[in-house]
Amino acid sequence: MKKRLALVGANGMLARKVRELAPADYEICGYDLPAFDIADRLQVFDELARFRPDIVVNCAAYTNVDGAESEEELATRINGAGPGYLAEAAKAGGAVLVHISTDYVFDGRKGSPYLESDPAGPLSAYGRSKLAGEQAILASGLERYFIVRTSWLYGPNGKNFVETIIRLSLEREELRIVADQIGSPTYTGDLAEAIFRLLALTDHGSRIADHDPFGIYHFANEGQCSWYEFAYAIVSAAQQHGLSIKTRTVVPIRTDDYPLPAQRPAYSVFSRDKYRAETGAVVPDWQTSLKRYFKERSP
Repeated sequence: MKKRLALVGANGMLARKVRELAPADYEICGYDLPAFDIADRLQVFDELARFRPDIVVNCAAYTNVDGAESEEELATRINGAGPGYLAEAAKAGGAVLVHISTDYVFDGRKGSPYLESDPAGPLSAYGRSKLAGEQAILASGLERYFIVRTSWLYGPNGKNFVETIIRLSLEREELRIVADQIGSPTYTGDLAEAIFRLLALTDHGSRIADHDPFGIYHFANEGQCSWYEFAYAIVSAAQQHGLSIKTRTVVPIRTDDYPLPAQRPAYSVFSRDKYRAETGAVVPDWQTSLKRYFKERSP
């Protein structure tokens, strides 16, 4: 019998990879705007009760980090209240919930890789809204959940830093990129695979450990870099793949030189130890995954 998976935010960048990489024993039903509104509690309950999923994967989010500074109420409805409604509905229907969260729940002052147990301290409205979603899931009483925090996400079929740098490199001879924010890029293909590895842990025969695997996990590609180093690697890869790059210089700048409405964490590297220990999986490094992405997007 196939596992029934409700994919929320089904038209987004990550959800498309989840659908593409789903194992054959999954039946997926997608939900997204305008037909489905995660912030409408009654609709969430009605739609999920109709499908009766075994698993709910929430890829829906308000992701405009700077826009959230002036739209915090809207961001909090989508990123905060919505996941809570999904958790309540999952609990009522006996489903497992997978919810995607962010490195922006941290303040970036730790200076060493963040553990799942480290205290949160978001610096921005977006970070506060995402933390509210985590807290709503915990408050729902749902026990069977995976909250997966990730960082610097990119992939096909979506707005992201890689595509922005490619576009700019086709237009400009010089790029000025922040060099004092450190994190880990994450390819959507790797995150989608990680989601299914975690879900496999709900099958007792697939576990390494003998305890329930549910809870908070950190997942990003291995390694770390600055936005400047990431941009430099993107421009180099674009050149290698034959794109007509105009950029001749990538200049490192400070965060203070490029002010934005939302404050970002200066350091948001994750420890992947818990994920590796629970799944036994190898996490690809960000450079290798960036090469995979360029091969995928090549015509």
